[in-house]
Amino acid sequence: MLRVSTQIHKWLGLVVGLQVLAWVAGGLVMTAIPIERVRGEHHLARFQADALPAEGLVSYAAAAARLGVTPVEATLKSTLRGPLWVLKDADGRTHVADAATGNHVTALPQAEARFLAGAQYQGQGKPVAVRWFAEPPQEAGRRGPLWAVDFDDAEKTRFYVSPETGEVVSRRSDVWRFYDFFWRLHILDFRTGEDFNHPLIIAAAALSLPMAVTGLIILVIRLARDLKGLRRRRAAG
Repeated sequence: MLRVSTQIHKWLGLVVGLQVLAWVAGGLVMTAIPIERVRGEHHLARFQADALPAEGLVSYAAAAARLGVTPVEATLKSTLRGPLWVLKDADGRTHVADAATGNHVTALPQAEARFLAGAQYQGQGKPVAVRWFAEPPQEAGRRGPLWAVDFDDAEKTRFYVSPETGEVVSRRSDVWRFYDFFWRLHILDFRTGEDFNHPLIIAAAALSLPMAVTGLIILVIRLARDLKGLRRRRAAG
């Protein structure tokens, strides 16, 4: 039993040993770093949005008609750019209208994007770079145009800002990127970091199970032998 278990354990260890090590290391990273820090919540300023005015705003239907869209979802928001209607159509596209006029909201200019990102930031950093992305990088977690505003803090925080509402829609930093690397390694999806049901991860998990079982068998047998040897030595002494 010991010999068979040792052979199985050894060869499986050659195949999946590094992945098991990656799982352990990834688990350590994901438990040691608070998820709030990964998400950059400590750098998002807390402020109370202005109350929406009781009158003087157009209805979502009027705003939709002005924009020429048929919304399946309409949200009235109080933002740093004032009250806005956020309308989502059946194709999932978002349209933003000024709730006071019903007109389409123009995209933020660079200077205003920088200012609004700074207004929503909390910490020691200052905005040092502002870039426009017609299609942002994968790390943004969003599609469509976005402003990216970089801060010079120790974590290299980056805010992705909606050009319509001025809201920070996602926060990224070197802490997030470090965590994301181990997450992708953990689920073996280096393309999107989202699929944890693909054949490779299933095969690695399936092979790791007998490796763990045989390792436990080897441990039990060797501990039993050591215990028996200890008893013999005590009896002889």
